[in-house]
Amino acid sequence: MTVQQRATLEDVARLAGVSSKTVSRVFAQRELVAPQTVERVLSAAKRLRFRPNSLAQGLRRGGSRTVGFIIGELGNPFYYKVAAGIEKELSSHGFSLVVATTDDTEEGEGRVADALLSQRVGALLLIPVGEDQSYLEGERQLGTPVIAIDRPARNLAADAIVLDNRVAVLDATRRLTALGHRRIAYVCNPASVWTQSERLAGYRQAMAEVGVDPTPWEVLGDDLEIPPVELVERLWQGEEPTAIIAGNNRVTVGALRALQARGDQRTALIGFDDFDTADVLGVSVISYDPLELGRRAAQLAIERIGDPSGFVRQITLPTWVIERGTGERPPTP
Repeated sequence: MTVQQRATLEDVARLAGVSSKTVSRVFAQRELVAPQTVERVLSAAKRLRFRPNSLAQGLRRGGSRTVGFIIGELGNPFYYKVAAGIEKELSSHGFSLVVATTDDTEEGEGRVADALLSQRVGALLLIPVGEDQSYLEGERQLGTPVIAIDRPARNLAADAIVLDNRVAVLDATRRLTALGHRRIAYVCNPASVWTQSERLAGYRQAMAEVGVDPTPWEVLGDDLEIPPVELVERLWQGEEPTAIIAGNNRVTVGALRALQARGDQRTALIGFDDFDTADVLGVSVISYDPLELGRRAAQLAIERIGDPSGFVRQITLPTWVIERGTGERPPTP
């Protein structure tokens, strides 16, 4: 197969009978060019299958119109819903989005951050995985906005968009204690991330309010290779809980499978993160708007591109409990 050479800006100029500078202006500042000339240039570009180099254009104007977003792994619905919110907002302002995955590893985060920054993205959005994001400080000082989503960056003066995690789980646990539950388990994996430390703090506060030591009821993992159902099954190695709070959507699904395998329709369950079939299955969840999380992050990135010198901000978005049945089960003797 013979590969054809890509058409250049000069090729388009020759076919359209204009200067290269005019062609460049058509793709950069079309409103400054006569409509007849714009039509002639675009027609020539279409015939030649010419695509302008948007990265080079952005750099010539002093900044890229592309924003990078670093996520954990594509299999988690949370990530792609946040990405959808980011993309929609960026698109409305003439920006494009590039998404890269880390496999939820610290090494992966640094690697893909370097790859995106080498492409001179206009801003970098990320869901931090590693324990230290100080490696991005030099780039931030050079004017590249860095926005942390879902959890703050560590050792880095970066803006952040987060959820009200502590209050969310505090409220959910109080709902269960109000029903009379005292043997309330909390299961999460990974447990070392900021979001889980906040959620655990809310759970522990609510348990302390009713005089219960939560330690025997906590199952905390830090290895994503462990199947969530296996973590949940550890709860039944001792005194059985009457209620479970799942720290994320993966653990919620694992809890559902573990309860189904036992034929258990008595144990109450509230999961953090809504998911597509939760309403069909009648699963009570702590919910929020992931699209709004992404939209607000994109807005902040665009603001920072325009003015990178503003004060660092952390924006907290609300959560709420959706009652569907599993979280409203009273304890049984």
